[in-house]
Amino acid sequence: MTHTPPTRRRFHQWLALAPLAAWLAHRPASAHGERHESGTAAAPVVKEQKPWGIAAELTEARRTVDIRMMDNMRFTPSHLDVLEGETLRLRAVNRGKLLHEIVIGTREELQAHAELMKKHPGMEHDEPYMAHVAAGKTGDIGWTFNRAGDFEFACLIPGHFEAGMRGTIRVRPRA
Repeated sequence: MTHTPPTRRRFHQWLALAPLAAWLAHRPASAHGERHESGTAAAPVVKEQKPWGIAAELTEARRTVDIRMMDNMRFTPSHLDVLEGETLRLRAVNRGKLLHEIVIGTREELQAHAELMKKHPGMEHDEPYMAHVAAGKTGDIGWTFNRAGDFEFACLIPGHFEAGMRGTIRVRPRA
């Protein structure tokens, strides 16, 4: 085995990362409010199993649930009943004048993410289980609730979560 000097090793590591750096420098920026809004081009959905389910294409949904988001820091409805295996289109309708978001997860995941958002309010994130919705706009999430249990949804924008902008989802097991 030969020993590579540290400076040469670092150069080769940088060379290996150069294509990624070039892609990051030239990709379009994304931030809150730019994805999942109606009328924007949707990227292919990344389907990664989560404790609260798995992403779905909007065309797979058999039921659409409108969830209104308002500046009084409330969702309407604030509770959903879902049957295990059901695929929904959650349509987030922002009736307020502020940016809002809806993020699905476990209570623990949402609390941890809300804390992170307080520390890094400009943090960019884009997952299939969230929609960032500008004032007066709508956003969609396609989701298959393939795990029974109690889950939540929330707006994790700093101050909104703490003000009570949360809801619950009960996924009932199939008989």
